[in-house]
Amino acid sequence: MVNLFKRMRKLKTILNVRVGEGAAILPAAASATKEFPAITRLHLTYARKMYNGHQGARHFWRNCLPRLKYYNPAIPMTVRQTDDQEGPAALTVYFAQQASKTAGLLATAELKDTHAPAPADNETAAALDVRGLGYSEIWTKVKKLTGAEEVPATAEELAELKELERLRAKAVEDRARIAALRQAKKDQERMLQEARGELEKMRQS
Repeated sequence: MVNLFKRMRKLKTILNVRVGEGAAILPAAASATKEFPAITRLHLTYARKMYNGHQGARHFWRNCLPRLKYYNPAIPMTVRQTDDQEGPAALTVYFAQQASKTAGLLATAELKDTHAPAPADNETAAALDVRGLGYSEIWTKVKKLTGAEEVPATAEELAELKELERLRAKAVEDRARIAALRQAKKDQERMLQEARGELEKMRQS
């Protein structure tokens, strides 16, 4: 049982980084186009607690950013957690030279994130207002804004996902079986205790 859980944890850790929303390659200098310039860095700001619309940004940090970093190790990605629940939840995307064509449609020009680094002379920053959005919605906006190319799961990864699901199902069955055995043992001990009690009463009568 212990080995099963170890195997599940190992598989889950590997797949969580490689497969899912955020598993994508951002435009770099070599792959940049006029429509989607190279991405130089990302910065995410959100409040520590999840209420007041910061939950999606927090989940984006946990779920999507690790995958983005895995596939784009050369792109700096910074995160600032604040204690200001009324403050912005913002994802700032930095482009080389000029922003993408979709930045004007998706970015919020009036959004001021004082925690986001100022763009360098050769950068243009576009801030997404992600407050109140689910992390899947945030990821959809990031894809449209950056032109990120999603990395599909390989046949091996799909097989690993299938194996992980099998292990999960087996773990559920094993937990139910062990719980039943423990309950049966408790029931047996209770019955023995009751029988001893009855026997003691008979001896005293």
